[in-house]
Amino acid sequence: MKSIQTWLDEYAVCHQNSVNKIIHWICVPLIVWSLLALLWSVPVPFLSILQIPSNATVLMVVMITIYYLILSWQLAIGLLLLGIGMLWLGLQLSMVSGMPMWLLALIVFTLAWVGQFIGHYYEGKRPALFEDLRFLLIGPLWCLAHLYQKFGWRY
Repeated sequence: MKSIQTWLDEYAVCHQNSVNKIIHWICVPLIVWSLLALLWSVPVPFLSILQIPSNATVLMVVMITIYYLILSWQLAIGLLLLGIGMLWLGLQLSMVSGMPMWLLALIVFTLAWVGQFIGHYYEGKRPALFEDLRFLLIGPLWCLAHLYQKFGWRY
């Protein structure tokens, strides 16, 4: 299995242009939030037995957190906390706007992906996910790793 640093280095190859980097630092978190919000409305009945919210977001977060823990427990904890905060914020926005969360998430998801492709236009390279779909999971780690580096935190 590749190390976290190998994954981050490979992801960085397609993210050298400063415009593309800025777009990704904005759009990747928006995509993460929109996926969490979209899956919130998809029921997963067997989770209700465990007395936890019974939706696909919970299931996805558990599975992805396990993968992230294998790569870097420090980044996994950071993303788990950010994910919980993002979901809470989304629920608040949905209540304030009166718009169903799934609709707000769908709009954000679409616009964020348009942003990603604009970033890659400036980059002049195809998105890393065209090489390996696992890069969809590495993008959030790449963003968070940059934040950790700014604070001098190890991952």
